[in-house]
Amino acid sequence: MSTDLSPLGLAVGHATDERGATGLTIVRGERAAFRCSAAVIGRATGTRELHTASPYHLVDRVDAVVLTGGSAYGLDATAGAMRWMEERGRGYRVGVGVVPIIPAAVIFDLAPLGTPTARPTPDMAYAACESASATNVAEGSVGAGTGATVGKAAGPGRAMKGGVGLGRAEAGDVVVGAVAVVNALGDVRDARGDIIAGARDDAGGFLDGARLIAAGGVDRKFDDRALRNTTIAVVGTSATLTRVELSQLAHASAAALFKRITPTGTSFDGDVIFAVCPTVGPAAPAPQVEGIAVAALEEAVERAVRLAVGRDGIPGLADAGAQR
Repeated sequence: MSTDLSPLGLAVGHATDERGATGLTIVRGERAAFRCSAAVIGRATGTRELHTASPYHLVDRVDAVVLTGGSAYGLDATAGAMRWMEERGRGYRVGVGVVPIIPAAVIFDLAPLGTPTARPTPDMAYAACESASATNVAEGSVGAGTGATVGKAAGPGRAMKGGVGLGRAEAGDVVVGAVAVVNALGDVRDARGDIIAGARDDAGGFLDGARLIAAGGVDRKFDDRALRNTTIAVVGTSATLTRVELSQLAHASAAALFKRITPTGTSFDGDVIFAVCPTVGPAAPAPQVEGIAVAALEEAVERAVRLAVGRDGIPGLADAGAQR
């Protein structure tokens, strides 16, 4: 299945460091800038230029959104996306040139799959911009999802692979697409509420991390690498919304995370959702767009783990299915 994002005017590109188990994912306009807002769901975020995604900011549009691994180090890679945009005259005009506006958010992937000193670079971001496409976008263990894991309530040895997933939902003329990088503390569930990737017990079955935490079965400090997590996502709509409506869309889309990842938005997650839309075009009722967006983001979260590839002792979904 290929998720076509062309009705949104968006293109997605990845850059992957397989040896270092890290990477980044760029969401940029195919030909133009777009409106952007953001909702901070978690309490351990790493971001850059996040205030440009506020309805109160002077700048009323952005040129791209960077989703990156490498923790706070990965934010430096955004410079490569800025260089790509500047070379093409894309950015906020300041009289003597342009300043590309590119908010970014990170996941923590410095361990356990790869090399802790491996970080996404500006050259990787430049390449991701160059290769970005609205169709045939890779999913799973690629880009910002290369080093992602999920289900870490019982420690990294019982976790499973996370990744990048895309989703799309539509009603009438309104299309919503979503890109999710899932690197969660919690377990990932399907539409029925069943865990499909998460913390495992000795027999390879699922522990139910939310229940384990609520029962007091987890006593770790933040310096435990198993508790450094984040799900970051971009939700884009073909409908043109006001900046306030777009902010509301970002917050409303969080319903998808709370339904599909349990728990989510914890003190150990840096969850951020970006919502984007065209600057001109037909409008649609905001509640309708919000409902479609939740469906699209739910699909993206599920596909992120279903299409991830197991590696280094951390199984993919197929391995867990065989163990259940």
